Amino acid sequence: MSDEIMGKIHSIETCGTVDGPGIRFVVFMQGCPMRCLYCHNPDSWEVNSKEEMTSFQILAKYDSVKEFCKGGITVTGGEPLMQIDFVTELFRGAQEKGIHTALDTSGVLFNRDNKGKIDRLLDYTSLVMLDIKHINDDEHKKLTGHSNKNILDFAKYLSEIGKPVWIRHVVVPEITYNEKYLTELGMFLSELKNVKALDVLPYHNMAIPKYEALGIQYRLKDTPPLSKEDAIKARNTILQAMKESA
Repeated sequence: MSDEIMGKIHSIETCGTVDGPGIRFVVFMQGCPMRCLYCHNPDSWEVNSKEEMTSFQILAKYDSVKEFCKGGITVTGGEPLMQIDFVTELFRGAQEKGIHTALDTSGVLFNRDNKGKIDRLLDYTSLVMLDIKHINDDEHKKLTGHSNKNILDFAKYLSEIGKPVWIRHVVVPEITYNEKYLTELGMFLSELKNVKALDVLPYHNMAIPKYEALGIQYRLKDTPPLSKEDAIKARNTILQAMKESA
């Protein structure tokens, strides 16, 4: 396996329990084109990184803790697709070792007309964890600074090729905690044939101190966290719409 490609790494977490099936070894990549209002890793936005590693070095680090991370390796961010060549090399090496690989992505960089690199990455990806930020395109632009068209097209493409997907959706009061939008999301998901799980994540504001330390305005500082009960209600609304639209 070549060790020439250097990955810009934000951080690595061992024994992750919310980033895919089982206990995971989680690699956070540096760089993201979106600016989600609730992002909890604003220090990962820029591609510049304090640490660069090869895929060989990351796999060696995984090997040192693999008895505790038997679920596999998850690559998240930031946005992993910004360093697609590196992630592809890492996943290729992981699968050669029989390690389950999960890609946690927004899919915002997907382009159906130029998908050679993404197809190669998907060849070595066991599971895609797709973050759908908002089902409404106009609201998605307000929330992230980008359209959701590539993201929803990526979801459809993954369904077409039969790649297993976990859908992740953060529910934010007055933004995505909205029956109309949750129902529309459920209707969209009902069209997909590859959804293996649905993670509905309640918004929290625990990143505020990080924004303050970085001198970045946190625009949702007056938005209260979503309760666990409301997150359950949101998930049930999505699932009901999926059932009724199937």
